[in-house]
Amino acid sequence: MSFARLVSTTVEEGGEVRFIGLDVHKDFCEVAVVEGAACWSGPRVRSTPEDLEVFGQRLGPKDQVVLAMGGALAIARILEPHVGRVVMANPMAVRAMATAKAKTDRLDARTLAKLLAAGFVPGVWIGDERTRLLRRLVSRHAHLVRQRTRAKNEVHAVLQRTLAGRPPVSDLFGKRGRAWLGTQDLPADERETVDASLRHIDFLDGELRLVDGASPSRSLTGPRSAGS
Repeated sequence: MSFARLVSTTVEEGGEVRFIGLDVHKDFCEVAVVEGAACWSGPRVRSTPEDLEVFGQRLGPKDQVVLAMGGALAIARILEPHVGRVVMANPMAVRAMATAKAKTDRLDARTLAKLLAAGFVPGVWIGDERTRLLRRLVSRHAHLVRQRTRAKNEVHAVLQRTLAGRPPVSDLFGKRGRAWLGTQDLPADERETVDASLRHIDFLDGELRLVDGASPSRSLTGPRSAGS
């Protein structure tokens, strides 16, 4: 099927509200449309910015689009300027509400479109771009902290395996703690584990400083030119 049927109502008749479900995959989106009592499957759209922009331009300002979470956020940002509403669905809740026993990409897209038309989509708040940026920064910070915690736990595990005893300092990874670590008589492989973990911690501390110093407003406008 071409895009002709998908856009003909909006272009030629002014169109009523249409509900469009996108089952998002890595390489493509399966499209389904609900208009009035009719429901049909549209053409697949490749998950590239260029193809999604063309797809968005062929929709109308009354159209409403629903997508599942995951990589769908980037797709939602492309489609938002072209349609009346974009809803990010909670995939777990949608799965719980779906009644079809068969599961295919095409049926999943139709289920999304039908649930949106019926007003039953459990949506997730998207937020504006500043909010999305803050989410990404917070997520990055949490990921780095988890990695650093794992690296520190590696050092503590070495001390436990080698019966090194309780460190005589409150901060094992501060200056005094590292000095104490350097005096411990450890097997060569355990010393390598400690040294590698400390290097990893130093690297992660540097990454955390960069994240903590990131300005959302500057990130949104891009890097400043030299001398600004």
